[in-house]
Amino acid sequence: MSSLTGKVQTVLGLIEPTQLGYTMTHEHLTMTFNCSYYPPASGQEALSEIPIAMENLFWLKQNPYSHKENLLLCQEVNAVKEELLQYKALGGGTIVENTTTGIQRDVKTLKQLAEETGVHIIAGAGFYVDATHSPEIRAMSVEQLTEIIVNEVLNGADGTNIKCGVIGEIGCSWPLTESENKVLQATAHAQSQLGCPVIIHPGRNSDSPFQILRILQEAGADISKTVMSHIDRTIFDKTKLLEFAQLGCYLEYDLFGTEFIFYHMNPDIDMPSDNERILRVRMLIDEGYEDKILIAHDIHTKNRLKKYGGHGYSHILENIVPKMIARGISQKKIDKLLIANPKQWLTFK
Repeated sequence: MSSLTGKVQTVLGLIEPTQLGYTMTHEHLTMTFNCSYYPPASGQEALSEIPIAMENLFWLKQNPYSHKENLLLCQEVNAVKEELLQYKALGGGTIVENTTTGIQRDVKTLKQLAEETGVHIIAGAGFYVDATHSPEIRAMSVEQLTEIIVNEVLNGADGTNIKCGVIGEIGCSWPLTESENKVLQATAHAQSQLGCPVIIHPGRNSDSPFQILRILQEAGADISKTVMSHIDRTIFDKTKLLEFAQLGCYLEYDLFGTEFIFYHMNPDIDMPSDNERILRVRMLIDEGYEDKILIAHDIHTKNRLKKYGGHGYSHILENIVPKMIARGISQKKIDKLLIANPKQWLTFK
């Protein structure tokens, strides 16, 4: 793919990697997440239907997937636009938008936001978790799935000429399903043809990232250009984390700003705080993995937006970077996480 080699592909076209600037590698700007609705606890049913208001913000923070309207980020294009303008004013350059088929990708809106804000936006190709796969997708062969992914990168997604610049986030469950396995193989085949970046949403089990990389490698993927998302909610044991880091993919701590007591999607884990994320990132830097760490927020619900009392897309630049410096991470290393590593990952080979 000589026309793509050495370039980054945004929804507005190809750019030079040096134009990216500060980059959040895992965000959503418009999507729906009703596939992950969790009914509220007994006696709280009414809270899932009432409008978002000051009085229920704390409950919403603790139960983000139990409020139906909260799962419709697609309704907040104007609020997202205002946040992107703030992000740019603070030095933000690029957003990698990880919405794929199954959670209402909207590349036309992404293009509009890029044009109106000046922020580079990179759209994701491929498919989300099995629960969102249509019967038609489940019936497809690896070859057919590969063709769809390649077409979304080379020609455009969802019936448009707006092209994706990354494959993912590719959704995986635990245990992995047959349909997800086929999508992983198709992802590897497409990547081997395109030389493009890949980003994975692993299942909620510490063995899931290892299983996924094995499947990708066996299918011919380039692990050095692959990101494993959500490490902060997936691998907690330090020994196991360092074992995984040795495999050579990017380790993404992308839930900055997410702090709640009870994680409905996996009640067995304790969601780390931002302070704990910072300490884990510092440990990985100290262990020699500074070239393979990425950070982001993974905003995907309304309550994460500033409009609803959330931290917004600028939280890392506004709050996390100063705390990282206070905890002994140099500005040079922070620039590695936010500029150099995303640039290396997002550039087509």
